[in-house]
Amino acid sequence: MLRQEKQRIIYHYDAEELWIEPWGRDAVRIRATKNAVMPGEDWALLPQEPVDCEIRIDEQGASLINGKVTVKITKGGKITIYNRKNELLLEEYWRNRRDILDTKCSAIEVEAREFRPNIGGDYHVTVRFQSLDREEKIYGMGQYQQPYLNLKGTDLELAHRNSQSSVPFAISSLGYGILWNHPGIGRVVFGNNVMSYESYAAKLLDYWFVAGDTPAQIEESYAKVTGTVPMMPEYGLGFWQCKLRYQTQEELLEVAREYKRRNLPLDVIVIDFFHWPKQGEWKFDPVYWPDPDAMIEELDELGVKLMVSIWPTVDREAENYEEMLEKGYLIRTERGFRTGLNFEGATIHYDATNPGARQYLWEKVKKNYYEKGVRIFWLDEAEPEYTVYDFDNYRYYLGTDLEIGNIYPVEYARTFYEGMEAAGQQNIVNLLRCAWAGSQRFGALVWSGDIASSFESMRNQLAAGLNMGLAGIPWWTTDIGGFHGGDPCDPAFRELFVRWFQWGAFCPVMRLHGDREPRQPQYGTTGGAHCCSGAANEVWSYGEEVYDICVKYLDWREQMRDYTRKLMREAHEKGTPVMRTLFYEFPEDQICWDVEDEYMYGDRVLVVPVLEAGIKERRLYLPKGTQWKSCETEQIYEGGQWISVPLTLDSIPIFEKMIR
Repeated sequence: MLRQEKQRIIYHYDAEELWIEPWGRDAVRIRATKNAVMPGEDWALLPQEPVDCEIRIDEQGASLINGKVTVKITKGGKITIYNRKNELLLEEYWRNRRDILDTKCSAIEVEAREFRPNIGGDYHVTVRFQSLDREEKIYGMGQYQQPYLNLKGTDLELAHRNSQSSVPFAISSLGYGILWNHPGIGRVVFGNNVMSYESYAAKLLDYWFVAGDTPAQIEESYAKVTGTVPMMPEYGLGFWQCKLRYQTQEELLEVAREYKRRNLPLDVIVIDFFHWPKQGEWKFDPVYWPDPDAMIEELDELGVKLMVSIWPTVDREAENYEEMLEKGYLIRTERGFRTGLNFEGATIHYDATNPGARQYLWEKVKKNYYEKGVRIFWLDEAEPEYTVYDFDNYRYYLGTDLEIGNIYPVEYARTFYEGMEAAGQQNIVNLLRCAWAGSQRFGALVWSGDIASSFESMRNQLAAGLNMGLAGIPWWTTDIGGFHGGDPCDPAFRELFVRWFQWGAFCPVMRLHGDREPRQPQYGTTGGAHCCSGAANEVWSYGEEVYDICVKYLDWREQMRDYTRKLMREAHEKGTPVMRTLFYEFPEDQICWDVEDEYMYGDRVLVVPVLEAGIKERRLYLPKGTQWKSCETEQIYEGGQWISVPLTLDSIPIFEKMIR
């Protein structure tokens, strides 16, 4: 049965009810459920003003036209979606005999929309689409540790892990974008025969679809329905210094002082984890950080902002544990001892989905950090694995399977966004290990987690950063040099560090971090002192040759401050990525859809990272339609050609688009 209800097409057959409705310009939202009532959660999507759309219903089925997109549904329930040229963009994968006149009528009985009941309630839901073009390219979906920019042919887990962040919005070279609007654990397959989305425990199937003439149009339409980042504060435009980890107040201050003695730009310095007495005591350990007020005052005088790491874990021995337990502010376990992690203590996560718990944590942070002058928070999720989202009770529970509640990063960032907004802080930055669709509007700056220190890993981060931007998260950064290991005295690691540092100058946020070797000796016996620090990780820690190269790229970053500010404003106003694939800026150049190892920093600067050790030249493509000037040699090249340039350790190929 098909009927119209205001601006909505409703299809009902057996136990399934399906809604098709406009959601923003040139876009539709499609939902289906086998519940008695359609669930009301909008998840990533923001409410939209009504738009003019046209709905038609006849004996063959129904259609909805909203600007550039047309959705058709047959009387049997099959959905197809077209652009304004009447080109087919999406077709459900039906293999049944419900409509024997369908050219794909089949006896194999595979449903496009499958609701498989789970024991105890909810469904394992799957939607399947026909793969229409083997040459189609698909981008976005967040951050995965793989080198592929084009995701066609990949099989992706929808789950958060340390260094993996699922943000299920994809852009297609066929001229559409699609958001899988469900924050649960699942899977996406972009196969050459079938494309499918799954959620393992859900009450409905829910996706948002938009048509556009260019990737920029699609991206900006997506930003209008999910939100944009705040305006990046001035300190986000420069250089951030970090390591695992500064152990004492004096150690951190001496690093900041040395940057200033050397007249090097430094905007932010970071105090990483275990600066607290116990997890769940959100304050400085007075043994090793005896006078935070004086420390922050001196940093302010040096022109340096302080960032602190905030963990969501609460030790059973922490001073706040019993109160949080009594008030229901901790997540619960399925059975037995209430422990989620056994890392430097038996801990459990606070319940970020509980508004009271969010307010409780913010009050602690406000008193012990914010009121002392800290404005930037590193929200390290402490690898919250083994958690399952319960859609009935909106709470987290600990399970025995490796399942991660994907909405957690959104709610974690919301804790600090709400608190800082209430305190009058408008430009909010939350550094997170993970994000989901919509996290950007809570000031989420995502970093790529605890990654290996290798050229292979560096190559993966390039794909991760570009796809993260296309998934709607324009604030992104990575640990320069990689996180795990690396000896500053090792010539091989120094080469990797240089290449990563050069690339880092052209990332949305330039942040040096890592856990270097060899380890430092233990410096105390209480609090976090037994978490020994790694080796030095400042720009002068790698020898004079490396230091001179770092200074060069620090100066470049500083010279680009006005330009970077412009890019951040575009991200704030329109949702535009800061790091942009070549095809984003040059969609008419077909070669740009194939190039995966170079990108645009904004609309003017072409960046070509060096992603291999020991190479002496780099082959690269210059997009057509403009001229390009080498920022090293000032030589001018015509676009639309491949060139090879010689390499030296002290530079990577950077080109500026000539403005005619």
